[in-house]
Amino acid sequence: MLEIIGTMKSKDTQKAIRYFKERRVPFQFVDLAKAELGEKVWRSIFSSQPDAAMLIDKESKAYRDGGYEWMEYDPKELLIEHPELLIQPVLREREKARSGWSEQNAEAFL
Repeated sequence: MLEIIGTMKSKDTQKAIRYFKERRVPFQFVDLAKAELGEKVWRSIFSSQPDAAMLIDKESKAYRDGGYEWMEYDPKELLIEHPELLIQPVLREREKARSGWSEQNAEAFL
């Protein structure tokens, strides 16, 4: 089953939810504010983008407020500790995952 991983505060996550509801595609919403992602989920997310740094939303308030732009960090470790820094939404089905909202990303799961 398709998973939409994000937060309800994210406009792009809301767009993804609306997109799949309108097309009557069953999905499960995983709220990053309430749920912790498992190792298998992280593995599929990281395999979707070889450079984990590209999965970090450097425009987000959490990134700016955390001062991460001035720090050295391992992107994978940072995302696991602070999943709110992920570019949202993450669309995931089995081992396939796409980060960020676009109709092209969504159509890959239809």
